[in-house]
Amino acid sequence: MQFEGEETMTKQDDLLNENTRARVLERLGVSNPSRDLNGLERLYRAWCRGVPFDNVRKRLALREGTPEPLPGGTAEDFFASWLAHGTGGTCWPTSNALYVLLRDCGFAARRISACMRGTDVHNHGSIIVRLDGDDYLVDSSILCESVLPLRPAKRLELDDAVHPIVVEPVDGSFCIWWGFSMSTETLPCRLLSDPVDHRFYLERYEVSRQMSPFNDMLYARRNFDGRLISYVGNTRFEKTPAGVTARELGQAELAESLVAELGLSPAIVRELNA
Repeated sequence: MQFEGEETMTKQDDLLNENTRARVLERLGVSNPSRDLNGLERLYRAWCRGVPFDNVRKRLALREGTPEPLPGGTAEDFFASWLAHGTGGTCWPTSNALYVLLRDCGFAARRISACMRGTDVHNHGSIIVRLDGDDYLVDSSILCESVLPLRPAKRLELDDAVHPIVVEPVDGSFCIWWGFSMSTETLPCRLLSDPVDHRFYLERYEVSRQMSPFNDMLYARRNFDGRLISYVGNTRFEKTPAGVTARELGQAELAESLVAELGLSPAIVRELNA
């Protein structure tokens, strides 16, 4: 994989309204992030705590069966729903939205593709930011709260019980081992193509209609200070330094928890449960 620097914008690239960007940064609590590693760390940590990874809107779209593009594929659409209903998205829409936000904040960001679980399929989107000649991975699905330096000859290991990370240089690219949210195991994510464009993201998002672990039941996760909350179907998982606990929730309790913990609006939860 070649690291080629900042992704070049085209006429077909995704754009974000200036007012939307200001509202998003205000809600994240980082109204004016500095264009350095400290500013990138602050913005990424705020994203990890404030924007869930979930399949709520995708599940609604698949249930309706309309031929319209899957929701959240553009940054404006993604952030409009997040501001109104607290929804996030799966890897393709969250990566694109975070990429656009980073780009519009002045960071030299680029979209990339990757593969989860060791396959060669482009089934994951992520972001690399270049700062002072160095590359850093900023992933909206792994949500490890730390910007990850990508150094071709150096292995990185973060000893964090909730968000363990290992970055391994492999065959001119990198494999990221990250902490699964519902257990203490780690999963591989191998970086593939760098860069890719918005059209590639939209195409891969649409391909996920046919096969994805996020099509058949609710999946949602959000970070908190020292813990991670996940929902798979009606099961609530909580991961802390002490380990992982799981509890089945009734429909009413699940709805209440999605509002109180995940931050979804009551309206979107009612629509999900309709």
